[in-house]
Amino acid sequence: MIQTSYADIINKSKEDMDMQSYDLVIIGGGPAGLAAAISAKESGIDKILILERDKELGGILNQCIHNGFGLHTFKEELTGPEYAQRFIQKAKELSISYLLNTMVFDISPQKKITAVNHTDGMFELEAKAIILCMGCRERPRGALNLPGYRPAGIFSAGTAQRLVNIEGYMPGKEVVILGSGDIGLIMARRMTLEGAKVKVVAELLPYSGGLKRNIVQCLDDFHIPLKLSHTVIDIEGKNRVRAVTIAQVDKNKKPILGTETRYTCDTLLLSCGLIPENELSKSAGIKLNPITSGPYVNDHLETNIDGIFACGNVLHVHDLVDFVSQEAALAGSHAAAYLKGNEVNSNKRMDILASGGVRYTVPSTILIDSMEKDITIRFRVADVYTNHTIAVYMNGSLLQKKKRPVMAPGEMEQIILTKEMINREFANESAISHSPHNATLTITLEEV
Repeated sequence: MIQTSYADIINKSKEDMDMQSYDLVIIGGGPAGLAAAISAKESGIDKILILERDKELGGILNQCIHNGFGLHTFKEELTGPEYAQRFIQKAKELSISYLLNTMVFDISPQKKITAVNHTDGMFELEAKAIILCMGCRERPRGALNLPGYRPAGIFSAGTAQRLVNIEGYMPGKEVVILGSGDIGLIMARRMTLEGAKVKVVAELLPYSGGLKRNIVQCLDDFHIPLKLSHTVIDIEGKNRVRAVTIAQVDKNKKPILGTETRYTCDTLLLSCGLIPENELSKSAGIKLNPITSGPYVNDHLETNIDGIFACGNVLHVHDLVDFVSQEAALAGSHAAAYLKGNEVNSNKRMDILASGGVRYTVPSTILIDSMEKDITIRFRVADVYTNHTIAVYMNGSLLQKKKRPVMAPGEMEQIILTKEMINREFANESAISHSPHNATLTITLEEV
């Protein structure tokens, strides 16, 4: 892997610089960006550049020092940094170029990239293809509409994780956590292990937003209470948090009078969801899904802009990094096929409709002629469902059913369809349809 500066890459003086062109530019050097770059390189694309805004590769994994990563990819449990290092080492062996401390602040629909760093200043790159791998960010506290003051001691869970795991700084000693996303659950355990007292985890929704295993390993194992359908209704303290009050909420998420509980604390951690980083996508004219806040993509993970692909948490927030890597590898291989002119133009298109408790699907469109032998469709459900089946229909005809004893919003679901299955049904539909080039695939939940 080659770390360099922009001026080094083009091998010219600043005064004589022409805009440098790459076959493939990848925005983001986290697990998605690394996996996409490796896949594209192994698919025969040589002129690749990764642009990373941080001082090192690896993304959010660098601060995730707990284990549980890699079971699907490497068949062993790794910490976040160990998982990232596997991909960094592979990219190094393949001599993939990258720039660190480089912020991209514009992508045009023509795939011109404008970026800046402290070494080279502002510069522009041209790309024949782009893969968006910017990841996601935590919801800001200002969007949570919490009453009370905003004193010191209020942190997002991810910020607290970085402070403890990388900076070696303890945010506080008595902690209340609002939100039961995975980072919040993991930080409940981490703060406890570092000697803090985590008094409660409050969750606005009637179910946790995290993985079941994290509820067990991070809360139950440490006797940390989880209060569902609860939220913070008051924050006390002007210079530093000294107490918060939580209360139960009704079905409309309104606090119920008489259910208030006050907790003295010096720290409030917010774990209230993640948002894909798509400001750059908007500047490029990419159409975004209002449910995921990520791009709409077809089964090649290509957006509505020709030659711009998206994968990982910038596309939709994943529950496991292994799935990020799998998806990114697919994006890398399809970007390589696009660059080689091997992608098949398809008039036959199938839109995917999420229905009956399915919030969204990725992809949202399948190009029939060029789809792979198997296609994985990932989605999240809108609530907790027990004893339901995932049903897949094509223009009203049942293609597949899959029984699931429990489904929850915190865990991603998936179904796998085969090209043979789709083509067979498509041929049947074409024989009787006046619109043989289009179809609709509906994914829904049904009671057993």
